[in-house]
Amino acid sequence: MLLTLLGGAAVLWFGWTDYHRYLEQPVSFPAANTTFTIERGWSAKRVSLELEQQGIIEKRYWFDLYARLSKKAGGIKTGEFALTGPLTVPQLFDTFVKGQTRQYSHSIIEGSNWKQMLARLSSSTDLKHTLSDAALQSETALMEVLGFAELHPEGLFFADTYSFPAGSTDLEYLRRAKRTMDAVLNEEWLARQDNLPLETPYEALILASIVEKETALAAERPLIAGVFLSRLNKKMRLQTDPTVIYGMGDSYAGNIRRKDLTTDTPYNTYTRSGLPPTPIAMVGREAIHAVLHPESTTALYFVARGDGSHQFSDTLEQHNAAVRKYQLKR
Repeated sequence: MLLTLLGGAAVLWFGWTDYHRYLEQPVSFPAANTTFTIERGWSAKRVSLELEQQGIIEKRYWFDLYARLSKKAGGIKTGEFALTGPLTVPQLFDTFVKGQTRQYSHSIIEGSNWKQMLARLSSSTDLKHTLSDAALQSETALMEVLGFAELHPEGLFFADTYSFPAGSTDLEYLRRAKRTMDAVLNEEWLARQDNLPLETPYEALILASIVEKETALAAERPLIAGVFLSRLNKKMRLQTDPTVIYGMGDSYAGNIRRKDLTTDTPYNTYTRSGLPPTPIAMVGREAIHAVLHPESTTALYFVARGDGSHQFSDTLEQHNAAVRKYQLKR
């Protein structure tokens, strides 16, 4: 009887020792960058089985025991995990519980229009594509799918780089970009300067999209915004080429002709006063901030120098001279 008890105690001691040794030694991953995906509904036992079958762990019974004793089994998250060692079993388990999933990314480019945005989105290999062809080609169908049927899609999605786990859909991505724009625009609007000739956050977004298209130089945005706001205050037409181009749609072939400037469309700010009816591009925070915190200026005109920057002028005479210098000669 004593020998049996001693034998049982020895087995328990060796088992307990082996269990703790198992927890302390690093897991041997089959590759330097191993990925492991936990599907929705998997139990801790299913996770250990898959880990063993993929050659990531051995002695999964000890893994199962740790899951029970640590009381972490119910906290395992779903997703794709990038596993890089060295990791012990407790550290591996913590990775699953904390949801440290592998992240992918995709960007909405500042200055792109909604069609260009969707074209890039459709080419992403990291997102699950659920949008129908109709939603990708029709602004009405797109906004109905997103749940914003009364809105035009232009400018509503915040230009930024977004990270997301595997399995994320294009629809989730767009809704997130829309929520981000709503949050950023509201935050910037509440902190705006006083006495701006803008009635709503949407008007600020419209003007921000024009500023976004006029210059890629961050330092110029507040000054260009100041010029446009001054023109609005003085009831002058904005007379900005990017709005004309947007109004031309697919007929724009790379050059604006004189007749394009005089052909009326809802977006032609040479023929119509005030802001166009919608934004003309996707924007980032800098353009929105510039419009709501413009640089004080006496300039009412600007012209591209040809190097990415602009020449600003207070009078039409100065502006015409700048046009001759930087545009006509070129």
